[in-house]
Amino acid sequence: MSTVSLLNKTLFISGASRGIGKAIALKAARDGANIIIAAKTAEPHPKLPGTIYTAAEEIEAAGGKALPCIVDIRFEDQVENAVKKAVKTFGGIDILVNNASAISLTKTTDTEMKRYDLMHQINTRGTFLCSKTCIPFLKESSNPHVLNLSPPLNMEPRWFGPHVAYTMAKYGMSMCVLGMAEEFKKEGIAFNALWPKTVIETAAVRNLLGGETVCSKARTPEIMADAAYAILNKNSRECTGNFFIDEDVLRETGITDFSHYKVNPELSDKELLPDFFI
Repeated sequence: MSTVSLLNKTLFISGASRGIGKAIALKAARDGANIIIAAKTAEPHPKLPGTIYTAAEEIEAAGGKALPCIVDIRFEDQVENAVKKAVKTFGGIDILVNNASAISLTKTTDTEMKRYDLMHQINTRGTFLCSKTCIPFLKESSNPHVLNLSPPLNMEPRWFGPHVAYTMAKYGMSMCVLGMAEEFKKEGIAFNALWPKTVIETAAVRNLLGGETVCSKARTPEIMADAAYAILNKNSRECTGNFFIDEDVLRETGITDFSHYKVNPELSDKELLPDFFI
């Protein structure tokens, strides 16, 4: 992997209490990074593992420093307060990871407007809000990065027809990359997107998208964490406006064997389920 490090870098990660967000946090923590865990789960949930406090314990055990913040990114004051706490505690923000997301793979007439609103408030608006709030502090960093966990902008009808509301919300995150990379190019802030080639084992997949059957044909969140790590260590002035795929990023670093990321090591690569939008 990279010879550089995230030592003493401060990462603001939305939705970092579990899944891909937590995996990215733990990867950075092993370098000695500071992690702001901006998530909603303060109390244990019957179907969702972990809270911001258990994530903080894991991050500190891995070698990092953690600041757990109860944040619902739909609310501007909560995001602003968390960013203020981050800057007061660690002196600034070097990296923003827009990971928090809501999903509902429903057709138009089956999509309740409260579910539509939730996806757009968290995915598109939440990403815009977190980015907007962190940018003044990212400008002060020596190598500032914003990484959105969102797909490449493939404007193909097959990605819209089955679940147009969700696609619009996720593509909104990707449009933030497209626009902000151009807007803040002169300031040297990198805006990139990262998306998995295969399904990733997460609580959303387990609870909403097929359960154990689908998870058995998925990869673990660690592949996304390793890819994110490689991106976040790049020179921000030379790496912006990209729509990265996890496997491709790791191949560039010299990794060709991805078998250790499989939930079920006995499956062949062809048996893994591809993710949306690829």
